[in-house]
Amino acid sequence: MSLGEHLREARRRLIIAVIGFVIGMVIAAIVTTPVINFLTEPINAINAQRGAHFAELVFAKISSGFNLRLRMAMSIGLLLSAPVWLWQIWAFIMPGLTKKEIKYTVGFVCAAIPLFFAGGYVAILVAPHVIEVMSNFVPDVGKNFLDSDYYYDFILKFVLVIGISFVLPVFMVALNLAGIMTGKAMVKGWRIAVLIAALFAAIATPAADIGSMFLLGGILIVLYFAAALLSLFFDRRKRKRRVSEGLDPDAPIA
Repeated sequence: MSLGEHLREARRRLIIAVIGFVIGMVIAAIVTTPVINFLTEPINAINAQRGAHFAELVFAKISSGFNLRLRMAMSIGLLLSAPVWLWQIWAFIMPGLTKKEIKYTVGFVCAAIPLFFAGGYVAILVAPHVIEVMSNFVPDVGKNFLDSDYYYDFILKFVLVIGISFVLPVFMVALNLAGIMTGKAMVKGWRIAVLIAALFAAIATPAADIGSMFLLGGILIVLYFAAALLSLFFDRRKRKRRVSEGLDPDAPIA
């Protein structure tokens, strides 16, 4: 295809992706109320422990309610329309890939998407405990007024950070297949990986919530070792292939 044809193809796929996103936003706008009720369950739990109206979700501006629903519709709409815009991206770049690259890309996407959603699910389970634990530091003479924008940003960023951290093992395997990192190197670096996972879990959860910290850190460590073992398996296959081709098996694996 010529440059002009590529640009027209990109424009067509972009338009389809935007239409899918808008439809997703419209659908998401309908479910914002139950989602808000779900996200504010930790506030109800806090009030049950500390007394009614101890914690309140505050809308400080005239447009705060509208802005919150609009941002939620955009976030949920982006998620709902993911099959549409992901397919448009894939369909645009696929003709330029080799069969091997297509196979690897499909494998990575099929592994990354479930891991991301698993991370998001864990974050949703952990977030209420984080909010409840932090509210315990508010003195009895005070009230915990939670700004709606800040509250939603906290939940959204928490889910995104945990979800992305679950996808990191997929990138580790990708580095292995690219010959940048060996499975043996991953296994040797297990102490550093455990330390980083523990630090990340400690930062992502409050110090007082030990259970959530161990849960998150333990899952990250398990995912790291799973990626290392899978990389060792791929390295072994590469060595066998090099031997069958009459090459030096001890040469750098690529």
